[in-house]
Amino acid sequence: MEAWQLATDAGDATPLIVVDRASLGAITAALGATAGAWCAANGFSGEAGGFVAVPGSDGRPLAMLAGCDPHDALFGLASLPLRLPAGTYALDRRGLALDAAEVALGWALGAYRFARYRKAPRAPARLVVDPAVASRVEPLAQATCRVRDLVNTPTEDLGPEQLAAEVRALAATHGADYCDWVGDELIAAGFPTIHAVGRASHRAPRLVQLTHGPAHAPHLVLVGKGVCFDSGGLDIKSADGMRWMKKDMGGAAHAIALAGLVLGARLPVRLTLLVPAVENSIAGNAMRPGEVITTRAGISVEIDNTDAEGRLILCDALAYAAEQKPDLILDFATLTGAARIALGPDLPALFSNRDELATQLLDAAHAVRDPLWRLPLWRPYLTMLESHVADLANAGASRHAGAITAALYLERFVPEAQAWAHLDVYSWNDGDKPGRPRGGEAQGLRAYFEFLRRRYH
Repeated sequence: MEAWQLATDAGDATPLIVVDRASLGAITAALGATAGAWCAANGFSGEAGGFVAVPGSDGRPLAMLAGCDPHDALFGLASLPLRLPAGTYALDRRGLALDAAEVALGWALGAYRFARYRKAPRAPARLVVDPAVASRVEPLAQATCRVRDLVNTPTEDLGPEQLAAEVRALAATHGADYCDWVGDELIAAGFPTIHAVGRASHRAPRLVQLTHGPAHAPHLVLVGKGVCFDSGGLDIKSADGMRWMKKDMGGAAHAIALAGLVLGARLPVRLTLLVPAVENSIAGNAMRPGEVITTRAGISVEIDNTDAEGRLILCDALAYAAEQKPDLILDFATLTGAARIALGPDLPALFSNRDELATQLLDAAHAVRDPLWRLPLWRPYLTMLESHVADLANAGASRHAGAITAALYLERFVPEAQAWAHLDVYSWNDGDKPGRPRGGEAQGLRAYFEFLRRRYH
């Protein structure tokens, strides 16, 4: 079991009493005559994020008091796993009535640390939860931490081959079918843009596929952008722009983790997971600005900018997904900086060609407090992707509406009759916040799983 997992045996757990400023007085009075004075002496007034141990007559903690905003059960206690003394704690009913599942999930997420290369400085405090709550929360926590681990891993240890191995392992765990197309096999199989983006790397590009479920079930296709490192290609990024490009496979990490949740929950679907996995590198055979590629869909694309590579690998994968005429296609991609400029780091940009689909996703996001924000597929902006030698360009001269034009590019490869949604994710926390440590992050993952759970029940 991972160190951050939740405990289900109370044993000698210390009572954890959650309070706010309004409830502190009544609770300290119930704990004994000196409890209130002890809190005052230690500067604890029930403020969110604060905590204090109230000693018993034997000198051991009688209880741990923790301040929390009662409207923020998810992240209100999420800083405590790495701030409280190591040990086991159990929520006490004398405290605020918080949603047990939200508290447990926030606790698990707050206990996470990426420790592949550096040992964690301490073990996190553990929280006792009911086994039924643990069974609901642990798959979500595990999936979130899977995304974080994948995004945090640098490219030398997570190239296209290793990303494919993650999918292969997922298939083996759940008895799913696995196949891939590697290197020049992509050309023969009809995936020219995936090959073009990845051909300059010493690590072969590939398209990875997992399938599972009966043929008669509703067919769900998940697609994730797997650019394991993005130099920008010949339109090379600046040093600052390249620094964190190990995270450019964040869309693939989301798709893999979501596929794991779907398989683990045994949702009654025919699942296909597609991950185009590449490095966008520089060499003598690198894709050049001005080249024209005829994509799998037969649409010719002029390469205006080699740094707009994510949409190129996705367009072949989306065309292949659409050929199967599934019930639904969902794609995930760290696609544009423009989405971050528009919405900041916390809000993934949602695009969909179905209003009812977008509404259902937003409803699910609200229900599980995993925010999404819809942006429009404003089709007049397609003029920004016009080419005078091809059907369209992969980018254009205008710096306006970059997230929208990227989504419009993808939409060209999805038939009008096909239900589809695209999520432009940042996959990263720029700084530490309770339950959301600096580094790789899952965004929209819980929202999408809740949506799928409701759709395919």
